Amino acid sequence: MRRNQANAFFQVWVQPNQLGRARLGLVVSKKVERRAVGRNFIKRTVREHFRREAATLSGLDLVVRAKRPFRKSESPHARAALLKLFARFATCPAS
Repeated sequence: MRRNQANAFFQVWVQPNQLGRARLGLVVSKKVERRAVGRNFIKRTVREHFRREAATLSGLDLVVRAKRPFRKSESPHARAALLKLFARFATCPAS
């Protein structure tokens, strides 16, 4: 069974795995952010917060797709949105 959740910044698909640890997939297209610098900033932000939350997301495969770009000035809002999505799956995992 696969589940997904979305907000203004991200869409996250989740599927359970049998590994006992969380895995992450990232999608940041050129349609979202034309410049590689911006795409890499989004990917670094997602990876860092995934690393911090990986213990609570154990046993899940997550694919995070960026829906819109964000700069450093919008970064706190985007990070809060991502953490909220991670918290939804941590408390109610797809099984």
